[in-house]
Amino acid sequence: MFQRILFATSGSPASDDAARVAFDLASRYGATLELLHVTGVPTRAYSQVVKDVRTGEEVSVDENYLSCIGDELRSYYEKHLAACTAPCTVSIVTGHPHREILRQARNSGTDLIVMGASTKGEEGKFYRRGMAGSTLQRVAKAARCPVLSVHRPHASYWGGIGSIVFATDFSKPAESAFAFASKVARELDAELHIFHTLDIEKGGMGRDMDQDEIEGRLIEARKRMHATYGARMPEDFKKWQIEVWEGTPYVEIVKFARERLADLIVVAHHASDPDLEAARIGSTMEQVILRANCPVVSVNHPDKV
Repeated sequence: MFQRILFATSGSPASDDAARVAFDLASRYGATLELLHVTGVPTRAYSQVVKDVRTGEEVSVDENYLSCIGDELRSYYEKHLAACTAPCTVSIVTGHPHREILRQARNSGTDLIVMGASTKGEEGKFYRRGMAGSTLQRVAKAARCPVLSVHRPHASYWGGIGSIVFATDFSKPAESAFAFASKVARELDAELHIFHTLDIEKGGMGRDMDQDEIEGRLIEARKRMHATYGARMPEDFKKWQIEVWEGTPYVEIVKFARERLADLIVVAHHASDPDLEAARIGSTMEQVILRANCPVVSVNHPDKV
């Protein structure tokens, strides 16, 4: 299923839950795992002095410094590395985190990027503010492969992928997300739940819909889902179903995933800003990442699907 997984880590407790998922995926599915840590941002162009992302101090970068950071990272993940049955490598680079993660993923031919929703040990802060970390925002916006994020402590799944929820809004990006979700489900023989939320607030165009109208739109959505997705499922794969609920999309997606005991949620990426440097992922995907009790995969481009 996965051949190369890139785990972008801060080497701190903020990445611990994402680390468990990354190492388990690599061991369970025989993928090469690369641990990537971006240690600092150059203070000036082509400067050897960087501002350490963890301490905020300015340090001079040389081979000895990078080697020491690598040793610290190996020591931090010593137990994971010892237990992992897949090939593992450690890469230490300097630069802006999101740029280096994207660059390394592109150069390595990565199939999946794994990272925490926050990389600065501020999960509670981000959760209260309802915001994912800026690095995740920018990586998810521009990555050419799916990005798996883990935010809440109990969102580290145990036991592999047996149940997948694909949440669709019938958009163009949802096509790539469906291709990824269905491929993973078929190859891992997992249950695939194709889910859509009828957004009552937007669907009513500013007015309240009565129950008859809601029921009618739910029927229409189910027919559209069968025509759009059901018709594309191979005949020899039977472990899929279609469901439509009404409500607020991110609330219903999280509730549905909990009810179906999902190990993975797959959503299409939507960015509210075309500028990478100012990118903000769509509110539905962001809230699902922050509230889901399982890892969430965002799919933006079809390249690595």
